[in-house]
Amino acid sequence: MNRREFTKASLATATLAALSPALAGPEHLIRKAIPSSGELLPVIGLGTNRYGVDGSEVARAPLRDALRRFHALGGTLIDTAPQYRTSESVLGELIAELGTRKDLFIATKTDKSSAEEVAAQMEDSSLKLKSPKFDLMQVHNLIAWKTALPVLREWQQEGRIRYVGITTSRDTQYEEFETVMRQEKLDFIQINYSLEQRGAAKRILPLAADLGVGVIINRAFGGGRIFDAVGNEPLPDWAAEFGCESWAQFLLKYAVGHPAATVAIPGMTKVHHVDDNFGAAHGRLPDASERQRQEAFFDAL
Repeated sequence: MNRREFTKASLATATLAALSPALAGPEHLIRKAIPSSGELLPVIGLGTNRYGVDGSEVARAPLRDALRRFHALGGTLIDTAPQYRTSESVLGELIAELGTRKDLFIATKTDKSSAEEVAAQMEDSSLKLKSPKFDLMQVHNLIAWKTALPVLREWQQEGRIRYVGITTSRDTQYEEFETVMRQEKLDFIQINYSLEQRGAAKRILPLAADLGVGVIINRAFGGGRIFDAVGNEPLPDWAAEFGCESWAQFLLKYAVGHPAATVAIPGMTKVHHVDDNFGAAHGRLPDASERQRQEAFFDAL
């Protein structure tokens, strides 16, 4: 079951926006603070690894519509990377068309080996994103982190980068990831965490909380495999107690409901993805006992 089929089945109606108080307005969004600064971010951001499309209007129109809706609902954090094909260029052009850059929190990544290559790549990202300043620059999958982080900090001191971080979506990197977290002063980490992939909760997320590091959650849907696990299973009645109207909201609220989590970044290439996912940024997040209940429910499927 793909995301389109899943959303259609789980919503049961064609008009989520008309039914859901979750879309009442940006002023009602759940926000969490970045530990290093206290700056507040809505708990749902946007992942863009599927924004690497060609220049045709057919390819870009739905992305423009999704970005417009994301902004209208109060979304701010958009995460991208040079590895996501043309995503940086597409985002730079569409955001410029929409005139929304001043309201956004733009995060991208570096994945080069030498200091010179890291600097050159960031200059290139700045041009593609049409942004002289990055809100967050991250070392992608820890690639050459010993070389890259000093360059990122130089740019941070110059005012060209606001926050610095590291990323992974691989459990096999957790040991090294923890080492870097302990050795380096970071503003953010980005890591995979979901009902299906809970490994980060053992050591990484508690360590982030102890160190005062913000956490961006990637793969909150487990790479989409969770949709297959829940299938046509009805949403449990008790999910409504913390404001869930769809499985996507159930999964996102679980992930960002972890006390250490700051924001989750699901992919959203269609307006109905944005509407559905933003339901998770309204109402309230599940408490510890409710999250345990979510785990037990998922494990029993």
